[in-house]
Parts: sequence; structure tokens; C-alpha cells
Amino acid sequence: METAFGKRLDRVRQASPLVHCISNLVTANDCANIVLAAGASPIMADAPEEVREITALSRALCLSLGTPNPRKADAMFLAGRKAAELGLPVVFDPVGVGASAYRQEIARKLLQDIPLTVLRCNASELQTLSGQSLVSRGVDAGKAPELETLLPLAGRFAAAHHCIVAVTGAEDIVTDGTTAYGIRSGTPLLRQVTGTGCMLSVLAAAFVGANPEAPLEAAAAAVCMMGLCGERAAASLTGGEGTGTLRIRLMDAVSNMTGEELDQGANYELYC
Repeated sequence: METAFGKRLDRVRQASPLVHCISNLVTANDCANIVLAAGASPIMADAPEEVREITALSRALCLSLGTPNPRKADAMFLAGRKAAELGLPVVFDPVGVGASAYRQEIARKLLQDIPLTVLRCNASELQTLSGQSLVSRGVDAGKAPELETLLPLAGRFAAAHHCIVAVTGAEDIVTDGTTAYGIRSGTPLLRQVTGTGCMLSVLAAAFVGANPEAPLEAAAAAVCMMGLCGERAAASLTGGEGTGTLRIRLMDAVSNMTGEELDQGANYELYC
């Protein structure tokens, strides 16, 4: 199976899809900027009064469970139903879903009502959504299960919900329940910058919005690009520079990444 992640990035830049992000308040600015850096266009609308109109203008929708409240939850459902009506791709990021019953209830209803294209999560979030009882510290992943456990869990969830599951960790997994990519790009330093998971989710929305005919490969390309850009950002740090500089260098790396560089740097394995 030949993979051309670079072609997926090139299409993002050619199409510049409008991505509607109902985002985490903590990370909305970085999410908007990384969508721009990738070559797409963000719009950050979360008022229930307008989200259906905004979604109708967009090529993809990204829903984040971060900083939930009743008004935002209403907006997510209204936007998600409009996206389903129009056949638009939907990416869901269940931020910290294990932290509270309230988050779990929103996620449960959303999974019932809204057809997802991509679930973008960490291992503990996937375990919670799969019914495995966990206590979360918040949005942190905690200790991730081994790949041998995580890969079939992701595959079962993808098959049951007819979506792609992108689980990030020491080795990232992107699967549709039949084919899976194991992606080995990235750096542990990304976990020390708030919002890199949220940024990846909106990046995935931009990729699937520009590549609706190949959502699995598009999602995998987004995950691989984020990992490679994290590696570049970490490698550029010098003495006295830390995670604040890493955040800026990450954005630079995304804006400067080419399709050819993404293909050359892709480090993955296919599991079928």
C-alpha cells in the first residue's frame, strides 16, 4: 500500500479549506494559528445562534470537549448535526473525558448522535470512551497501555463507530478498524506544551477537509506531520531555550514543512 502523505499536505495548501473549530478556550489561539500555518483557514465560532451557518460555510468541523459548559455543548451538537446533514467531516477531541461525569455524558451523547470521521485522543481517553473505568488527572494521558493492547482497542472502537481513531502516545496509531498506521515521529517535549493535542485535532480536520476521498491517509498524514514538526522544533532548541520557544518553533516548523519533506521524514509501519 503506497502512501503519499506529502500529497495530502499539498492539497491542504491548494484548497485552503475553512475549518470550523469549536475549540478549547485554553488553546483556541494556537489552534487557529496552526491551521493557518498548515495552509488552511480557521473560524472559531461557538455561539449556538450561529454555528449551523458557520458549519455550512466550512469544509470540516472540529469539536473539542475541553472547557465544557452547557452553551458550548449545545453549539457542538447543533454544528455536528449540520455537518452530518451536509456530509462534512467531523473530528472529535474528547479532552480529559475521564475527568468528570459531565464530560463523559456529553461525549456519550455526541457519539450516539453525530457521525464522526476522526476521533483524535490519547490512550486514557480512548479507554474511557471504550468503557474501561479509569481515573484521569485531567487532560494528561498518564501511563499508556502497550501497543499490543492499544491497537486492537482502537480498531474495535473504529469499527463500532465507523470512524477513524487517531491515538497519540509514544507510538501513534491511526486506524479505521481494518488498516492501521503505527507512526513513530515526535518528541516527549510536546507533552510539556499545553494544547499540542488540540492543535493536532484541528490539523487533522484541515487534512480530512482537503482530502475527503482519503480520510484515513489524511489523518495519518496530519499525525505524522505534527510529530515531525515536533522533532524539528525540539532539535532547534539551544542552551537556555525551553518549552516557550518550542511552542513557537513548532508553529514555524508546520508553516515551513513541504510535502516532499513530509514524505521523506515519514516513519511509520502499516498493520493490516
